[in-house]
Amino acid sequence: MISFTVNGQKKTFDGDPETPLLWYLRDIAGLTGTKFGCGQALCGACTVHVGGSAARSCQTAISDVAGQDVVTIEGLSPDGNHPLQAAWREFNVPQCGYCQAGQIMQAADLLKSTPHPTDAEIDNAMSGNICRCGTYPRIRAAIKRAATGGV
Repeated sequence: MISFTVNGQKKTFDGDPETPLLWYLRDIAGLTGTKFGCGQALCGACTVHVGGSAARSCQTAISDVAGQDVVTIEGLSPDGNHPLQAAWREFNVPQCGYCQAGQIMQAADLLKSTPHPTDAEIDNAMSGNICRCGTYPRIRAAIKRAATGGV
């Protein structure tokens, strides 16, 4: 039995310990904000926080999160008013929206370690998150807005 916390709630899992965290979150916990993209940790659509840092849930086994805190987009701000989420709305960041939960979770990790990032720091931190619609300029603008507290 593997125990961990998801969005502040204690959880247990007694299935295959190599099950990807992504499938637990979506299929068992019903938290569908975290998306399947590539399945190989290359696109960032499945990004969540594990132990306070961004992680690709498609390649993170349930056994890897034993005893840790997992935060999904649903847990970042239950009311959807995290500064990044507000900035995302202000700058109309999503086009198709598929990648945006992963983008926001990666950006939240960036702002935690680098509260006032430069363009280069944003680009570097976000480079592993792919947006097929190409909303990168709006993503960068929203991150900068959230960093300045302007929302």
